[in-house]
Amino acid sequence: MGYDNLRLEKGMYRQAGKSFTQVLESLDPSENYRGTALEGTDAFQRQLKRFGIRAKGVGSSAVEKFFSTADSAVLFPEYIARTVRQGMEENDILPAITATTTVIDALDYRSIYSNPADEDKELKDVAEGAAIPETQVKTKDHLVRLTKRGRMLVASYEALRFQKLDLFGVMLCQIGAHIQKQLLADVVSVLVNGDGNENAAVQYTVGTSPISGTKGSIGYDQLVEFWGQFDPYTMNTILCSTATMTKLMKIPELQNPMAGLNCQGTGKVGTPLGAQMHRTSAVADGVIIGLDNRYALELVRAGDVLVEYDKLIDRQLERAAITSISGFGKICDGASCVLNV
Repeated sequence: MGYDNLRLEKGMYRQAGKSFTQVLESLDPSENYRGTALEGTDAFQRQLKRFGIRAKGVGSSAVEKFFSTADSAVLFPEYIARTVRQGMEENDILPAITATTTVIDALDYRSIYSNPADEDKELKDVAEGAAIPETQVKTKDHLVRLTKRGRMLVASYEALRFQKLDLFGVMLCQIGAHIQKQLLADVVSVLVNGDGNENAAVQYTVGTSPISGTKGSIGYDQLVEFWGQFDPYTMNTILCSTATMTKLMKIPELQNPMAGLNCQGTGKVGTPLGAQMHRTSAVADGVIIGLDNRYALELVRAGDVLVEYDKLIDRQLERAAITSISGFGKICDGASCVLNV
């Protein structure tokens, strides 16, 4: 069955364990198009081509193009979900601060953790016949809390029908950016306060041992001392506010020519300690969150971006919810710490 004669229906959004695109791919596999002009497209993109819907660029279609037939209307919720996801990814630093992502098909999730004592971290010699040292992996006492984050799309079909998809897509990307901002606030809360399993981050304060200096100021010495608290982990990531990052970037050791060249060339701000800095308004001024992004955090998602497909397909856009259900769990204690300036 070719892509140009598939029968599309609402039920494609309701198949358990499969997204709309995955259902389309099962009916119209992309591997069938190798060596053709459609190589590199997925099943959803081929459906847009089928109905002559241009989503981006000069000459983009109007919103009403989706509703020219009953089949093409079924594509509209997936278009919204993809464009919102694009807005989330454009502002997404989660891949840089999470060790792993777990996708579940439920609302409850119990993660695992390992919290070895100092002596358990040593690779000791094992005599012949002696017991091999153990590393215990346990399930957490409390479930990872999943939270629904989203925005309500409030508009009438009459208000949108003649609008170009290029402009409408900008509005949807903005919704995605707002959802991502809410997720970052959840990340910061878990890193600082823990995930409910008595694993809040260790707090350090400038001017209080083992961090030297004067409270309210931050220098290279304090950063080095903070970095030293992560053994055996490595502080390779820093989260802070814009105001705090401004203070950090004024430290002379962070102003060497190579650091500046890297920042200008890539837009990424690094430190002489090898940590990548990310700014977010979710972190309060005067607070620096350091973490080892290989061991600190697990992202748990209950599916993908969800939209109220029935309303959208039936042109009932007045109040259509766009949501994402996710949560965060800490993996290894000690892989994230907080420095109060």
